[in-house]
Amino acid sequence: MANDLLKQALSEYDDVRKRYIAALEEHGIVFAEEGANDARIQQLRDELRKAGAEFKNAGASIVYGWQSKACVECTGTGGSETFSTTFKCHRDCYFCFNYNVADYDKFVREGCPWEQGLADSLEQFDGLAAIGLTGGEPLLVLDESVEFLERAREAYPDAHLRMYTSGDLLTEEGAARLRDAGLREIRFSVKQDDEPERQERVLQAMQLAKRYIPDVMVEMPIIPGTGGRMRELFDRWAEIGIDGINLLEFCFPFHSWDEFAARGFEIRNPPFDVMYDYGYSGGLPVAGSEELCLELMLYGIEQHAPFGMHYCSLDNKHRSEMRQRNERGARIHPCYRFDRGDFFLKTAKVFGEDRELAKKALISAGCMDYMNLDHEGSTCFPMRFAGKVRDAGADVCTSFNVLQQDGEGAYLQEVGLVLDDMTRTEGTEPF
Repeated sequence: MANDLLKQALSEYDDVRKRYIAALEEHGIVFAEEGANDARIQQLRDELRKAGAEFKNAGASIVYGWQSKACVECTGTGGSETFSTTFKCHRDCYFCFNYNVADYDKFVREGCPWEQGLADSLEQFDGLAAIGLTGGEPLLVLDESVEFLERAREAYPDAHLRMYTSGDLLTEEGAARLRDAGLREIRFSVKQDDEPERQERVLQAMQLAKRYIPDVMVEMPIIPGTGGRMRELFDRWAEIGIDGINLLEFCFPFHSWDEFAARGFEIRNPPFDVMYDYGYSGGLPVAGSEELCLELMLYGIEQHAPFGMHYCSLDNKHRSEMRQRNERGARIHPCYRFDRGDFFLKTAKVFGEDRELAKKALISAGCMDYMNLDHEGSTCFPMRFAGKVRDAGADVCTSFNVLQQDGEGAYLQEVGLVLDDMTRTEGTEPF
């Protein structure tokens, strides 16, 4: 690659990643070696694909068997919203990211303004396919949580209503009230470092929930080093008859690093596929979590687990945000395409001396929808012509973009540049 402008453009994005990591390392956060375990992770992904797993959202989501309607709608077209009745919690998990939420202390003291949230939602959406209730711990304020479910069902009678809980406080009476209020799905979180007796209480709560709630799930972050216990839990969940499990990528929520360091954890490097200031407050992915999630999925397949499995990576959490931001810009310009795999707005780009090669190839292919960006010495054009331009001898990049909004209106912000990507990543819609 002898193209100096292209080298400079790619180098700028590499520098962004390096500066981001260096700034966090100054605060003591430890990153894994760049690309560590990538080969192992790819091997596991290949094995899952051969076993029949479905890869979604450009590979950020992997599904085998049953999947919650709410998970489908997270990046679907029917609309999905999540609310909280309180941020109070009788747990104190070192990896909780609620501390990152604005007004956290107020929501602990006074509860969350879910009534206003529902009212705002009704103004914004004609309908919602899925509505979630989280916390804090919603069962600490059972009366208010039941009221929320009743109001949500009244506002959106066709919505799939779900609730997240640690499960410690679920009672027979509470389960019946939640069912009568319209709850369709309950998601339990099992803490791997709990004493066995406390874990057993949560497992018993799942059995109780099976008698009242149609869909009973487990959703939990998968912590590196817990593979043995997780396999034991898989066997118990099979006995209980849960419907599915969401295996979440374990994350560092920008607080309590001493807890992570004491356990020998490191942060995945690079932390994101595309570096961007994402709105999701989950934090940074811990190295080794994805690998264990995939190993557990393969274990479940080998053991013929009777429940569905879904690996939901941190990148997958970001997909919903990207879809909400970018789908409205799907036709913003002929050069840009809304990718329904990872939900970025993408265009092909060439730099410097490759621009003339690209122009000739595009005209020959009947494409007049190209745009010269002289301020950076580049030309962009629709992704579907990338192969023609590459065949002409040019180095082609994929440009990742986000639709932003400020006081002066909407604009596109480029957030990533990859050489020869062609957007043909796992689960990505071809152009």
